[in-house]
Amino acid sequence: MEQQDIILKKRTAWLSIMSNSALVILKLVVGLYVGAVSLISEAMHSGVDLIAAVIAFWAVHKSVVPPDLEHDYGHGKYENLSAAIEALLIVFAALAIIYEAVDKFSHRSTPQFLEYGLVIMGLSIVINFFVARRLISVARKTGSQALEADGLHLQADIWTSIGVMLGLAGMKFLGWVWLDPLVAVIVAVIIFKAGYKMVVESAKELTDTSLPPEDEARIGEIIDQHAAVAGYHCLRTRRSGAYRLLDVHVLFDKKMPLETVHDACDELEEEIKQVFGSFDVLIHAEPAEDHEPENKRMQYEKSQGMQHEKI
Repeated sequence: MEQQDIILKKRTAWLSIMSNSALVILKLVVGLYVGAVSLISEAMHSGVDLIAAVIAFWAVHKSVVPPDLEHDYGHGKYENLSAAIEALLIVFAALAIIYEAVDKFSHRSTPQFLEYGLVIMGLSIVINFFVARRLISVARKTGSQALEADGLHLQADIWTSIGVMLGLAGMKFLGWVWLDPLVAVIVAVIIFKAGYKMVVESAKELTDTSLPPEDEARIGEIIDQHAAVAGYHCLRTRRSGAYRLLDVHVLFDKKMPLETVHDACDELEEEIKQVFGSFDVLIHAEPAEDHEPENKRMQYEKSQGMQHEKI
């Protein structure tokens, strides 16, 4: 990864930390002063955002560390781990908000000075809109899962902030006190749904789920289109943070000089990286003649058969 991309990722992660810190303080102070549980729940939500931003900053800093003696494939998984931790924090925050909201249903009180809450929620929407756009833009440019998770999270927060703002407006102008805990519960459900989705996605990354079928098909096309290649099989892929990893068996004419085969493998690696960006490519060259075809499905069935034999 280029040095300018690393610097860009770190600066963007730091921007998220600063914006979330300001919003947590403002929402909590105004929420406690006004006495609205929906606003306090938003402060808790922003608190989770702040923790997530700190984790994302740590993950971005850690993931760009080059491979060492203990991490041959680098430290990209730290980004996946940070996304998983962030997802669990979101789920726990949602449950805490629901607990507070249910208690508020049985102990209703009319919040005061709701105009302060309306101002702070409007400010929160504007800040999160621009910060989320920046995070997602940089994440797509650099392939950072941690920044993308943080950006999507902030993007979802905009809708919950709008909901809280409408609830505060309903209480102030219509006197609907019951809106306060109701909006808090709705916010919690939205947060829980986002957290659950992130848990599923991060679990896939941490358990080395393959790249999407369309990506693997595109890789296959790149390999097949090379003039020196007679075919390929055993193509396997996975992700590690912003990096993608591939190992594949590529078939060549057995009479082809070793130097030509080596050059062809280098060319394939470069072509794949040009299409997908950061990619760790491992090519195992094999003679095409008298070679039994094999694909991912056949490998899976073979491994299943070996497991049954052991049982």
